[in-house]
Formats: sequence, structure tokens, C-alpha cells
Amino acid sequence: MTPAEIAGRFRDLPRPAPSVGGGVASAVLIPILAHPEEPSILLTRRADTLRSHAGQVALPGGRIEPGETPEEAALREAAEEVGMDPRLPEVLGRLPDLLTGTGFRVTPVVAMVEPGFPLVPAPDEVAEVFEYPLARLLDPAGPERRSAVFKGVERRFWVWPHEEHYIWGATAAILLSLARVLKPEEVR
Repeated sequence: MTPAEIAGRFRDLPRPAPSVGGGVASAVLIPILAHPEEPSILLTRRADTLRSHAGQVALPGGRIEPGETPEEAALREAAEEVGMDPRLPEVLGRLPDLLTGTGFRVTPVVAMVEPGFPLVPAPDEVAEVFEYPLARLLDPAGPERRSAVFKGVERRFWVWPHEEHYIWGATAAILLSLARVLKPEEVR
């Protein structure tokens, strides 16, 4: 799928219904790097020293500050976490909100970014920045449904394959939502 085809999917996509509320309002940026031959998604691995979700794979994001739109919050957080100039991404649209088990209502903001900009990860927040190939995201056999018992309750969640990182939870669910928009006929 080319960057132009990706942008076209979002031009034709109706805007998600407004969230009904609940949870702490937050936003993440899904930065799609517009490599001409093989677009990819920029992901981070959170610093091991963080109080919550330490070491987990994530998208740049955080709480929406008073007066901010989800787009403004996602771009601000990407600037803070990986040094992405907020003028670089071309915002394509939003995916439906996701209410997490940890009490956040996350608005995923999708943006196209030309590759080659300098990355400056904030060491107190980000241990590593890496790319996930879009072709892998669009592989119908890609996501896997797993379960685990947490505090006596069985939880079911998605996992995306990767050689080095465990991509699961809210990040995996958001990536699945993106895959369904880009290739709805192929992704379960």
C-alpha cells in the first residue's frame, strides 16, 4: 500500500462518532512513515524506569490538556517523546476512541510523515524507537488473540508479531483498528 493509497482511505472515511465519555482523555499519534516502497509505523518502547507500563511498546501520546484537541495533544506528545517537529506530520484523521482497562479513553490520531527527520527520544520516557512495516500490519494472519489471568480475571488481548518486541494491549488494539481501516476485507 502506497502513501497515497493510505491518505485516500482516510479521505473517504467518515469521522468517528464522538466519544460517550468515561476514562481520562488522552491521545496517541500513529505516525506512518511515508517510505515510497514500504511505509511503516513509528513505535516506541517505553523507558524501564517509568511507573506505569514500563518497557512496553507504545505509540507517542499522553493526556489531553485543557483546551487541546486530540490532534494537538498527539502532536505535542510526539514532540516531547521522540522530538518530532509538530509541523512535519500531515494529520489524516482519527480512529475510534479506545477505552483501556487502566482507565484511559484514547483517541488515535493518524498522520503521514516523510521519513528522514531526526529522532531525539526523551530518555526519561523512551528507551527505543523502531519501525513496524505496514505490510506486516496488513497481513491477515498477523494479529493473534491471546489471554492471561490478571488479578484473578481472564483478560483477552491482541498481539502483533515482532522479532524483538511484544506488541500487545492498547497499542495492539489501535494497530488492529488501523489495519481494519486500511484493508477491511483482509484483517479480522
